Amino acid sequence: MSVLSGKKILLGITAGIAAYKTASLVRLFIKLDAEVKVIMTPASKDFITPLTLSTLSKNPVHSTFYDKEEENELWNNHVDLGLWADYFLIAPATANTLSNMANGTCNNLLLATYLSAKCPVYFAPAMDLDMYKHPSTKESLTKLQSFKNILIPATSGELASGLVGEGRMAEPQDIVSFIESDIISKLPLRGKKVLITAGPTYEAIDPVRFIGNHSSGKMGFSIANVAANLGAEVYLISGPSQQQIKHSFVHRIDVVSAEQMYTAAHKYFKDIDIAILAAAVADYKPKNIADQKIKKKDATLSMELEPTKDILASLGLIKKHQFLVGFALETNNEIENAKSKIKRKNLDAIVLNSLQDKGAGFATNTNKITFIDKDFEEKSFELKSKIEVAKDILDEILLKMI
Repeated sequence: MSVLSGKKILLGITAGIAAYKTASLVRLFIKLDAEVKVIMTPASKDFITPLTLSTLSKNPVHSTFYDKEEENELWNNHVDLGLWADYFLIAPATANTLSNMANGTCNNLLLATYLSAKCPVYFAPAMDLDMYKHPSTKESLTKLQSFKNILIPATSGELASGLVGEGRMAEPQDIVSFIESDIISKLPLRGKKVLITAGPTYEAIDPVRFIGNHSSGKMGFSIANVAANLGAEVYLISGPSQQQIKHSFVHRIDVVSAEQMYTAAHKYFKDIDIAILAAAVADYKPKNIADQKIKKKDATLSMELEPTKDILASLGLIKKHQFLVGFALETNNEIENAKSKIKRKNLDAIVLNSLQDKGAGFATNTNKITFIDKDFEEKSFELKSKIEVAKDILDEILLKMI
């Protein structure tokens, strides 16, 4: 999954011949599961039609401050458009538009939206080589970058004039790759490796039966997804779960038993920067596993159990540079039990759930947590979706690691 997945991208198109390439650009963003809206300068419609772009983006294309529909005039709010976007890309950006942007000229909807935008703004120049080399253009480029706008450099190649040189707009795929790389380079977990455990473990009784619990893995998978979106390389060790994750930064390792999860966690832990153990690992397993299915003979069945290995405590014993976070699902004396676990297992923090809280616990789409660090500082959060909870957890970890 791309870092652009789920993002809102505003594409501004100006009146250059390279505007014909924006159809491919919109398609690429849509294929990456981004939402796209398009603003065109009036003159850019001579190079590509709004109908093409609205069809590809599945959104209306805006060009003027208002649209006429029969007797009604519909206002296109440039402020709303600017606030809507996660990223604003102006491509192609002509010499005229670059100059207007640099000097605050506001004579069309695109420029008004640019001046209102609060998100990162990327721009991809496109013009003939003499225009690109002109001192006024160079001054515009420098000025725009001083405003924290991000230049996607023009390339060399054959130009519309027939000349060959610098000024050609970067190709659509290269523009998308540039934006992805730029976003990733600025993510707070870029270069970090994160280990996450998720889901239940199943401890075999015989070939068809097991001891397990109701954990769905939703919380752990949500943390994995958010960590990957923050730039981390994620190792997700999952017990049996129906949850799915598609992200190029996530390596999924499937296990069944507590023993298998223990082995996998220790395999990766030494190279990890952050470990978040969200799995609901079985505390006990059958001491003897039957080779054949146990037949129902008596009214009762007795079974001897033995403890499973404590994965969290074992990692606490060997941790060096790692930031180790555990989970505690409690039903009584919640805060005291969680703090005790921090000390006993040498944790940097713990995430506390209480089964007393409605909407928290297993197999729900929501959770309510208290984050407690090793100094016993507590921060409680309201009931939220598990994705939002995952963001809160990682925000707290990042604050503690600074």
